[in-house]
Amino acid sequence: MNTNNREILQIAVPSIVSNITVPLLGLIDAAIVGHLGATSYIGAIAVGGMLFNIIYWIFGFLRMGTSGMTSQAYGQKDEAESMRILARSIGVGMLIALALIVLQYPIERIAFTFIKATPEVERLASLYFRICIWGAPAVLGLYSISGWCIGMQNSRYPMYIAITQNIVNILVSLVLVYAFHMKIEGVAIGTLVAQYSGLLMAIGLWTSHFKRLLPYVQLHTLIAKGAIRRFFQVNRDIFLRTLCLVSVTMFFTKAGASQGEVVLAVNTLLMHFFTFFSYIMDGFAYAGEALAGKHIGANDRPALQQMIRQLFVWGIGLSFAFTIVYGIGGEAFLGLLTDQKSVISASSAYFYWVLAIPFAGFAAFLYDGIFIGATATNLMLRAMVIASVAFFGIYYGCREAIGNHALWLAFITYLALRGVMQGYLGRKIIHSQNKSV
Repeated sequence: MNTNNREILQIAVPSIVSNITVPLLGLIDAAIVGHLGATSYIGAIAVGGMLFNIIYWIFGFLRMGTSGMTSQAYGQKDEAESMRILARSIGVGMLIALALIVLQYPIERIAFTFIKATPEVERLASLYFRICIWGAPAVLGLYSISGWCIGMQNSRYPMYIAITQNIVNILVSLVLVYAFHMKIEGVAIGTLVAQYSGLLMAIGLWTSHFKRLLPYVQLHTLIAKGAIRRFFQVNRDIFLRTLCLVSVTMFFTKAGASQGEVVLAVNTLLMHFFTFFSYIMDGFAYAGEALAGKHIGANDRPALQQMIRQLFVWGIGLSFAFTIVYGIGGEAFLGLLTDQKSVISASSAYFYWVLAIPFAGFAAFLYDGIFIGATATNLMLRAMVIASVAFFGIYYGCREAIGNHALWLAFITYLALRGVMQGYLGRKIIHSQNKSV
C-alpha cells in the first residue's frame, strides 16, 4: 500500500467508525423508551432528537472550519497557530452554547410552532429538550476538539470518544430508567452525562499529548485582526452552506409528506440508503480535509494532486461496490426496516434512484473535504447555492408531470451538480501552487 492510501485510510477508517456511532445515541434512546409502554415516548424522542440534529447540524462549521485551518497550520509546522485556532473555535463554541441555553425557551416555542405533535408528545419532547439543551457546551466543545484532531491528522481520538459516549449513554440510561424509574428524564440525563463524559475524555486525551501548546494561548494573538477575519469568513461560508443543505434535506421530507403516508414512508426508507453511503464517504471526506490542508499548508502541489487522485480512486471503487450491493440486497434491506408489504411494493417504483446515489454523490463528498482542507469555503458555498437552486427548480418544474419522481430527480441532480460545480470551481486549488487559494 502506498503512502497516500495508508494516510487516507488512517484518517478515513476511524472517521467512518465515529460517523456510524453518531446515530446510535438517538437509536439507543429510542430503543429504551420503546419498552416503556406508550408510543408517546417514542414520538417524543424522535421529535427531540430531530430538533437537536437540526440545531447542532447548523453549527457544524465549528468542526469543519477548525479542521481545515488546523490542517494547513499542521502542514506549515506552525504549532502556535494550530493552538490559536483551537482556542478561537472553543471560544466561539462556548458563546453559541451559552446563547442556546439562555434562549432555550423561545427556541423550544418556535420549534413547536413548526413541528406538529400531540399534546402528550409535545410535553415529553419539551422535557427531553430542556434537559439535553444543557449539553450544548459539551457538544460544541467536542466539535472544536474533533475538528482540531482531524486537522492534526488524528481521527483516532474522535473515534475513541464517540465509542465511549455510546457506552456511557447505554449504561446511565438503563440504570436511570429501569433502576430509578425516571422514564424520559432518565434517557435525557443519560444522553447529557454521555456528552459531558465525551468532553472530559477529549480534554484528558488532549492534555496528555498536547499540554505543551498551552503557552501559545495569549489574548493578543487570539484576537489578531487578520486571523479573526479569516476565521469568521471560513466559518460564515460553511454556515451558509449548511443552511442550504438543511433546507434541501427538510424540504425533501416535507414534500414527501405532502404526497401521503405511503410516499413519505417510501422516501424515508429509501433515504436510509443515502444515509449509510454518506457515513462511509464522509470518512473519506475527512481524510480529504486533513490531507489537502496539510499539503496546501506545506505548499506541496504534487503531493496534493496525488492525494486527490487516490481519493477519487477510492470514491469510484466504493461507488461501484455500493451500487452492486444495493442492486443485489436492496429489497432484503427494506425488509429489515419494515414489514409493511405495501410500502416495500411501492418502493420498487423508485428504487432505481437509489442505484444512482453512489455515482451521483461521491464527488460532492470528496470535494467537500478537499475544499474545507483548502479553506476554499466560498467556492464550496457557490457550488452548494447553484445545486440547491437547481433542486428546487427541477422539483417545481416537474412535480405536476411525474409526481414523487420529480423529488428524486431533483435530489440526484442536486448531488451530481454539487460535485460537477466543485470540480470546476476547484481547478485553482488543484492546479495552483499558491496555498492561499
